[in-house]
Amino acid sequence: MTTDTVEMGETMVSPILMDHALKGPPQGRWTIVHWERLPDDGNRYEIIDGKLYMTTAPSAFHQWIVGAFIEHLGVPSRQRGLGIWFTAPIGVLFSQRDAIQPDFLFIRAERAAELVRDRRVRGAPDLVVEVLSPGNNTEEMAKKRAMCARGGVPEYIEVDPATRSLAIFHLVDGAYGEPAMYAEAQTISLACLADLPLRIAALFAGAPDTTL
Repeated sequence: MTTDTVEMGETMVSPILMDHALKGPPQGRWTIVHWERLPDDGNRYEIIDGKLYMTTAPSAFHQWIVGAFIEHLGVPSRQRGLGIWFTAPIGVLFSQRDAIQPDFLFIRAERAAELVRDRRVRGAPDLVVEVLSPGNNTEEMAKKRAMCARGGVPEYIEVDPATRSLAIFHLVDGAYGEPAMYAEAQTISLACLADLPLRIAALFAGAPDTTL
């Protein structure tokens, strides 16, 4: 890994929930070298095209949904030897200027050793899932999707707890087109986990607090 010589200063993080200043290079010049040096302060930091973004602690309902992905896709997939999964905080590195921490990701078994090394996921998972929060900025989420498409993620999911719906984006010719939309009463089957159908209602069922 090369040493970055960009002059460090006070960087205002692109907010999803709030403004936040950190020591670092100017926005647009962040690299994974700088990202690796960020403090473990309870916030989740990502860089997209050299720009630093931050989210604070998610809601209990958000984490319940992530837990449902673990229960209904993650655990069964490992038990069957289909692949491995991770949840944030986890570093997924696509390039020197792109590092994200998805809510949930899945990697097929035959690709695991190739991608998971030196403490990080280095390359495109087979599935990336993001659970939306009220503070998510539409433009910033679009940039993350576009970056995942450039990085080669075949399936990208956004879960909207407010409408209890789910959008699946499929990679076609290096880009995501219009998503396939699913409502709470429907069941989906993913290309990377075709034998594990997922009832969308199961993502929300039983949550003790559904405050967004």
